[in-house]
Amino acid sequence: MPDPAAGPDRLHALVETTGRIRAAVDGVIEGKSEVTRIALVALLAEGHLLIEDVPGVGKTMLSKTLARALDCTVKRVQFTPDLLPSDVTGVSVYNQETRDFEFRPGGVFANIVVGDEINRASPKTQSAMLECMEERQVTVDGTTYALETPFLVVATQNPVEMDGTYALPEAQRDRFMARVSMGYPVKAAEIAMLASHTDGASTPYDRLRPVADAAEVRSMIATAAGVHVSEAVQRYAVAIADATRSAPELRLGASPRATLHLVRAAKASAAMEGRDYVVPDDLLALAPAVLTHRLIPGVEALSSGRSAREVLDGLLARIPVQAG
Repeated sequence: MPDPAAGPDRLHALVETTGRIRAAVDGVIEGKSEVTRIALVALLAEGHLLIEDVPGVGKTMLSKTLARALDCTVKRVQFTPDLLPSDVTGVSVYNQETRDFEFRPGGVFANIVVGDEINRASPKTQSAMLECMEERQVTVDGTTYALETPFLVVATQNPVEMDGTYALPEAQRDRFMARVSMGYPVKAAEIAMLASHTDGASTPYDRLRPVADAAEVRSMIATAAGVHVSEAVQRYAVAIADATRSAPELRLGASPRATLHLVRAAKASAAMEGRDYVVPDDLLALAPAVLTHRLIPGVEALSSGRSAREVLDGLLARIPVQAG
C-alpha cells in the first residue's frame, strides 16, 4: 500500500514545488525541459546526475542554474588534471595555536556539488568521489564525516574522444543515477538565447532567484520515497536488468545498484506526476537515462556499429511487461 508520506497533500505540494523549479530552470535553459525533469528526478531520488556532451552546449549552465534555483549550500569543483583527492574530500591540517590537527572540508561538503568537466581529472582524483556519492560520507585520516541532506552531485563531462579527458571508472559511472546529453538547441531557442545574452542587460541567469529551500527538498525526497512499487513492477525492473546481463551484445550489464536506481527514479518521476504508485511505463521512460551509461557493448555490438543505447532499446522492446 502507498506510504502515508506520499499522501495527496504532500504529493500536491511536491508537484507544485517541482513545477516552480522546472519553470525557473527552463527560463534560463531554453528548450531542454526533459533534461531538467531528469535532473529533478535525480534530486528527489537521492541520486546523482552526469551531463555529457560536447563543449558549449550548456552543461555547466544547467548545473549552475539548478543549484541557483534552490536555496541550498552549493560548491563548484573544477576537475583539472592537477586536482588532488584532498581538494575534493578535505584534509587535516596542523593548527600551531591549538597544537592539534583540524579538518578543513573539501569541495563535496555542500548540498549541491557542481563538478566541472569531471573526466579531466586523473582517475585517482575521480575515485575520491566514490565514498561520498554512495554512502554520503567522507572518511579522512580514519575519521568519518557525514554529508548533509540533500546531497546531489551534478557533474559535467566531455565525450572521451576529446583531448585531455580520462574515461570515468566503471565504479564511478555506476554511482551516477542518470546520464543525460544536452544536445544542440533548436533554432528558436538559440535565437532566444542570442537575444537575451547579447543586449547588454542582465541575463536570465543573473535574474534567477531561489524558488525552493533545503527543507522543502528534504520533504519532497521523503514524499517520493513513500511512493508505492508493486511486486509486479519490481519484477519488471529486475527483468530489465537481467536482460542486460545476459545479452550477448553487452560485455557489462546493469548492476543491482542500477536496478535500485531505476526503481528510485521511477518513484520520483511518479511523484512529480502526482501519483503515489509506479507503473511500468515509468521504468521504460527512465531506463535509457538510468542504464545506458553503465552498459559496455561487446565485440558483437561494436562490430555491427550498435551503441549501448541501441542494444538497450532492442532489449526493452522484447521484455514482456510483468503482470499480476
